[in-house]
Parts: sequence; structure tokens; C-alpha cells
Amino acid sequence: MMQMIQLNHSWSQRIILEPANTIPMAMMLETLILTAADVSALLPIEACVAAVERAVALGSREGTGSHAMLGVHVPGGAFHVKAAALELEDGRYFASKTNANHPGNPAARGLPTIQGILVLSDAETGFPLAVMDSARLTELRTAAATGVAARHLARRDSSVVTIVGCGRQGRAHLRVLSALFPVERVMAVDLDAGVARRFSVEMSEELGLPVDVVARVGDGSRLSDICVTCSSSGRAVLGVADVKPGMFIAAVGADNPSKQEIDPALLASSRVVVDSLEQCRRIGDLQHAIRAGVIAANEVFVELGAIVDGRAPGRESDDETIVFDSTGTAFQDVAAAVLVYREAVEAGRGVRIALDSAPTVLNAPARTPPR
Repeated sequence: MMQMIQLNHSWSQRIILEPANTIPMAMMLETLILTAADVSALLPIEACVAAVERAVALGSREGTGSHAMLGVHVPGGAFHVKAAALELEDGRYFASKTNANHPGNPAARGLPTIQGILVLSDAETGFPLAVMDSARLTELRTAAATGVAARHLARRDSSVVTIVGCGRQGRAHLRVLSALFPVERVMAVDLDAGVARRFSVEMSEELGLPVDVVARVGDGSRLSDICVTCSSSGRAVLGVADVKPGMFIAAVGADNPSKQEIDPALLASSRVVVDSLEQCRRIGDLQHAIRAGVIAANEVFVELGAIVDGRAPGRESDDETIVFDSTGTAFQDVAAAVLVYREAVEAGRGVRIALDSAPTVLNAPARTPPR
């Protein structure tokens, strides 16, 4: 079964990030191949959060602009394609990301749940500048988006965090949150107790924080200031009875119509902020609240970009319970991918290939762009 979702209809989205170095034309004739290790090395937490925050804020000034999404369901999983065009100071870029999501992979095949690639192109010429691992980029930019949201919507003194879903996304989220907040204690929940125990041991050692495994979501969330749900659940795992006043909840896992993490009653009783209202109505946790009839289909919720840009308020009281419905936007992908590409060129990292010539792989160090 194939389902296509076209979001918005204009083609050009203008966003200005930090000034970039000019890339020599000779280098533009080769496509840069970047692995997951390259993406990780070139996209540190602070830089990724900054890039996503700028894209969220500046992108909101121009509206949602040109981006599209396609979902193709296959036995055992699905393929998700997100694409967008952005205009930066040094030119226009286009990125198309294809992610395969197969929840059964880790147990059945020893493969990651998420796999895929992102192609970053020069939007003016169509030339493919880079092909990079998209699973790692998605992991990092999704956690960065939660970090941006938490910065504006969580209490500044938040120190206790619950992570629901102890896979790679859960780890990325904890790294970001511990870098942004004075985290003192972490609770971890996963359907697989072994996965939760490994998360506890490894993340505690990495971050120097106590990470406790809890059997039920509410056992951790009722004690927490921040709760991140990043599972592949098809039913609600967090309800009204599982939260305390003033909590910030990042609902990350629901990114297609079959996924759900937040009980509709919790959404109806909380302040809801979305990354993309159109997407959240279709594939986020918001869709389930609409179907349940507790939220009107035409109800308008503030998008994170308006808050980051100062056009809408962030947290307004310590007792306010806020849910951030995060489906991930293609603009975040482009901003992160451009940052990775620029850093790779600067560092001479990656493998260069000429796609329009004989299959000769060039592994010479990349030249540093002139300043």
C-alpha cells in the first residue's frame, strides 16, 4: 500500500543560516559520500541544536514553504521520504531523505530499526553535492529539535528525565537534554528489559548520571520534569495519570498513522505545541486525539517555530503541562545536512566520487574552501 502526503504547494523556502564558505566549483563536480561515523563526527550536539533552532525560527517567518512527504508501507515496516528546498546565504539547497523503518530488525536480523540515505543537492543546478547516512542524521536532528523545544517549553531547573524507548533515539535525546539542563537523575523504560538495562549501564557510564530502569512508564514519569517518548508503540503509553503538573513531554515516536504514544485525554488536557501542524494532524499523536473526538480537526496549535522566533509565548507558568508533538520536518534535515556537508569540506572528510564518469573512487583529501 502506498500513501502520499503532499504538504503545501510553494516551491521556494528562504532561510538564511550562518555565513558559509564558498565551495570551489571543481569540488562541486564530485559528490561527497559520508558515512554514519562521518555524520556523527561532523554534527556535534551544540552545532546541531543551533542549526535546527535557526531553521525552525527563520523557516517559520516565511511559512512552511516547500516540503513534501511520501510513505510507502511494506510487510514488516515502511519507507518514509521527506524532502525540502531551502535558500541559504550561499545558494539554494535541496535534500531528499529516504528512511526505512523496520521495528523488527534488531531482534530478528541484528539490523537497526532505521536505515537510509539523504541526498543533498544544489537546488540551482540539480547537482548532487553529497550522499550521507540518514539514520544518524535523523537521530541527531530529532533529538536536537526536542532540545530546542525543551529550551523554550520545559522548566529551566528540570533535573529529572524519563526516557521511554531505550534505542538509539533515546540515547541521543538523553545526550542532548543532559547538555542543556542540570539533569541529576534519569529513569529508563523499554518493553525489552535487556535493552533498558544496557541503556542504564552504558548511559550512566557515559554521562556520569544515575540511570534507573523502571518497569512502568508512570513509575518514572510521575517523578520527572521531562519525559521523552521515542518508541515504536502502536498504542498510548503515557496518560493523564502518568504526569505531574509542570511536566514537559516530547512525543517523538509517532511519525505515521499506525503509531501512538500519548493518550488523547492527555493531549486534550495539556498545552500542545507542534513542529508542523499539517504533519501532526496526519501522522503525529495529534491525529489520534482528533479521531477520538477530544480535539477538533480544525483546532489550531502553535508551531515551535513561532515560539522560537518570539511571535508566540513559550512556557507561561511552572505548573503548565506541555506536550511537544514532534513528527520531524524536512527543513530540519536540510539544515543539518548542509552543516554536515560544510564541515566535511572544511575537514577534508569523506569519499569523493564522480557520478557521471567511469566508476573510479577518489579518496584524496578534500580541499579546504577559500575564506
